[in-house]
Amino acid sequence: MLTRELRMVDTMVQSNLLQGVAFFASASLLLVGGLVTVLGATDKAVAILGQLPFTVPTSRTAWEVKVLLLIVVFIYSFFKFAWSYRLFNYCSILLGAAPFEVEPSEEGKKIAQQLADLQTLAGRHFNRGVRAYFFAIAGLAWFVHPAAFAAATTWVTYVLHRREFRSHSHRILSTGP
Repeated sequence: MLTRELRMVDTMVQSNLLQGVAFFASASLLLVGGLVTVLGATDKAVAILGQLPFTVPTSRTAWEVKVLLLIVVFIYSFFKFAWSYRLFNYCSILLGAAPFEVEPSEEGKKIAQQLADLQTLAGRHFNRGVRAYFFAIAGLAWFVHPAAFAAATTWVTYVLHRREFRSHSHRILSTGP
């Protein structure tokens, strides 16, 4: 990056990262708003859910706890995405501040390392926000049956572990350039 005079590709990549994070952050806020609205219709929702043949009857309190769990998960994801967005903005600033150098200086290398560290941290927070979405999907199974919730949580954990540590993409990325 330091040796490229024009960093249009770098800024386009940065812009794409910001757009993706912004989408998930705004979606998290919309989901929290929707779930808070669902709390206002608890009695209707419990009655409708109670009529479905594959669900376990639930009380008003249990319904509200289930919805509150999802609200907490999406609030957590919002904070992860918002922090990731902020860190990616810092990366944009560092990218713009990085000097063009034919032969990278120690100061330039330091800026490049800071940029790489911030990108890694921003990506880590983004991934945690996405993981929260996966576990929210498992949380939806709780509305059907507690055993379905346990099974879905176990399944999501397995899928995430497999994709992050045992997948083809992980092997490709971990072999290095």
